Amino acid sequence: MDLEGIEHSRDRALLRQKSRDFYWYSPVLKRQLDGKSADLWARPRNEDEVLQLLRECRAARMPVTARGGATGNYGQCVPLEGGLVLDLTAMAAPISLTDGVLEAEAGAKMIDLDLWARERGWELRIWPSTKRTATIGGFVAGGGAGVGGMSHGTMRERGNLLGVRVATLEDPPRILDIEGDAANPVNRTYGTTGIITRVRIPLAPAQAWRDVAISFAEFPEAARFALAFAFADGIAKKMCAVFDSRLPPFFRGIADAVPQGHALALVMVTAAGMLALREMAAEHGGSIVAEQDAVAAERDPAATPFYEYCWNHTTLQVLKKDRGVTYLQCRFPFEGTLESVEAVRAKFPDEVWMHTECVRFGGRITMTALPVIRFTTEERLAGIMAGFEEAGAGIANPHVFTIEEGSGYRRVPGDQLGFKRRVDPLGLFNPGKMLSFTE
Repeated sequence: MDLEGIEHSRDRALLRQKSRDFYWYSPVLKRQLDGKSADLWARPRNEDEVLQLLRECRAARMPVTARGGATGNYGQCVPLEGGLVLDLTAMAAPISLTDGVLEAEAGAKMIDLDLWARERGWELRIWPSTKRTATIGGFVAGGGAGVGGMSHGTMRERGNLLGVRVATLEDPPRILDIEGDAANPVNRTYGTTGIITRVRIPLAPAQAWRDVAISFAEFPEAARFALAFAFADGIAKKMCAVFDSRLPPFFRGIADAVPQGHALALVMVTAAGMLALREMAAEHGGSIVAEQDAVAAERDPAATPFYEYCWNHTTLQVLKKDRGVTYLQCRFPFEGTLESVEAVRAKFPDEVWMHTECVRFGGRITMTALPVIRFTTEERLAGIMAGFEEAGAGIANPHVFTIEEGSGYRRVPGDQLGFKRRVDPLGLFNPGKMLSFTE
């Protein structure tokens, strides 16, 4: 292969490191994916080097698995059939910011883009709890939900992804520039439908955000507050998460502030919304126990922004001390949301440590959940998922590594399969991750 001028390596230790993400959250995926590794790692600096690598891989029939910050949880960047791990982290520059639209290279860290945009009066609309390490291309390719979702929805909502540049494995490989709905085939498809090289997203005007921790004597009180807060249109907000009383002790930075046995709500609200938040918390029996400047906290390597206790970080905080747990991803119904949450808690009082996030889907507010699950067997885990579904919750199974099996309610509309057949006729992009594709 002609790799002249491109950073690359065949070192086995490096390949093992670069062939992993956070799939080990799942004991199921850990059993299936441990030991999988690429044969070659390369880190291109620009689109020309990406195309050079893809030409070589096509000629050699070598699989190509894209990698950004590798903060995903489903084995997206674990190569099932060896080949090349294509590391996009050297392509990390913001390109432009015009009329609130940001264009950036796919390997740019989301924290860097947000701080760069803030210097110009703007901020990201949505980001994952891994904002300080995740890349924008990886968020589009394998994430798409997180902080900001209660105001702007997920990345699948029309208007949250404006366009992408994508490298293909056609003969010869080329760069496509696609926008609007035409970009849906690369949205949350794990790099199976092309290598994202640039992303265009809309921003929001920059705000002064406050992280606020509110304790409640009981979980139902905290959940009622959270949903009421999510529906309070007059309060500008970014996040509201609710945690079972068993979870705050794992949150090192704020654990001591939460009374023992109390449930917790973590909120991200504008400075202008603090008065209304205090009044609403008091109405629901909550007490503010901690508060900080959210932007200052994420700029400080020694501090913990509260979103790093939320979304998929909740499970990570617990796993640091207790490796006998895993998690689920689900969405509760729009009607009877709290009743559905309580039905699950009653059904699995010891095995499910409830953690919900308020989020908007298609203009409607509900709670999605990433509960921590006490793991015993795969059969019992399947039984718990069935119990969630019986209570009206939709499941996006995080214990599988294919798009079709894991998407559930998070599937992005569009003809991903048709697009893949056009741009990857040999099936070399991240093979094994799209069940419906046949070479």
